[in-house]
Amino acid sequence: MAEIKCPNCGTKIAIDESNYAKIVSQIRNEEFSNEIKEVEKRLIANKNKEIEILQEKAKAEKEQTILQYKQEIVSIRANQDKKINELQNAINLKNQELQINEQSLKNKYETEIKNKDEIIAYYKDLKAKLSTKMLGENLEQHCQNEFNKLRATAFKDAYFEKDNDDSSGSKGDFIFRQKTPEGAEVISIMFEMKNQSDTTATKRKNEDFLEKLDKDRKNKNCEYAVLVSLLEEDSDLYNMGIVDMSYKYHKMYVIRPQFFIPIITLLRDAALKNAEDKNQLLAYQKQNIDITNFENKLLDFKGQFEKKYQLAGSKFKDAIDEIDKTIERLQKVKTNLLASENNFRLANDKLQDLTIKKLTYGNPTIKQKFAELKEEK
Repeated sequence: MAEIKCPNCGTKIAIDESNYAKIVSQIRNEEFSNEIKEVEKRLIANKNKEIEILQEKAKAEKEQTILQYKQEIVSIRANQDKKINELQNAINLKNQELQINEQSLKNKYETEIKNKDEIIAYYKDLKAKLSTKMLGENLEQHCQNEFNKLRATAFKDAYFEKDNDDSSGSKGDFIFRQKTPEGAEVISIMFEMKNQSDTTATKRKNEDFLEKLDKDRKNKNCEYAVLVSLLEEDSDLYNMGIVDMSYKYHKMYVIRPQFFIPIITLLRDAALKNAEDKNQLLAYQKQNIDITNFENKLLDFKGQFEKKYQLAGSKFKDAIDEIDKTIERLQKVKTNLLASENNFRLANDKLQDLTIKKLTYGNPTIKQKFAELKEEK
């Protein structure tokens, strides 16, 4: 039998073994169930805690990611705004440059148009006030004044005067001549000035005066001919400024008055450059002549030297031959002298080997004489 003691009152109860085992089993099962429940509760609590931690971590990561994306978005927007601002500034700057250039061109063209209008108004007013003859004389005076403004600086060595010589039956208006410092003329130009009033009944053309101008050029021995003209004022051809008429008349030009000084400068500078090139060519040719003379002298010297060398060479060869013959003769003499020396040596050897005994050998008479001489001594 087994006893079970009450934990409260201390009473002991007798119980058989089978019942005791059942009670113990029930107690154990209940404790195990309780333990399992406790473990389950702890596991669930731990799991919930872990889930909560993971959720918090995921939330924090999500917030961090969102914040990072927001920062990137802000940065991208800032860069885009910066680039947009830079592009906008570049566009604004370009627009300003275009506006400045446009305004500059506009001012330039307005100034040119204004100047042109002023010139046109000036000449129209001038034409309205003066007769045809006075217009021509005024244009001549204008060109002369323009030249005189630069005479002391750009044309100090030049000649520019009225053509007053009509001995050939015709004359131009002005003649320009330029010489080199050495006094050689490098260029000459015959000028004719033509103008007419708007009220003139018959409008003259530039070509009406070219034949006479070419004749005046030839009569006064001028190289070029230039017509300074205000005729055909609406002609696009002549309003270009300088028109080359050489296809009709040799070295002839038609110009507007504003190109009077430029054409003189262009033709004068080209002529001076041409003169300089000619001088350089002459100097080069002179150098070539000097070189040719030097080469001729050198060739002459070489020819004479070659002849003397050949003559000296032939004499030198004869001298060499004579020396060779002399050497051959001396060689023979040397050989003979060597042979004589050998004979003298042999004779000396024989002389040195000669004794009284050898001399008296086979000669009893001489031997007796030497014996007697020896006894006397």
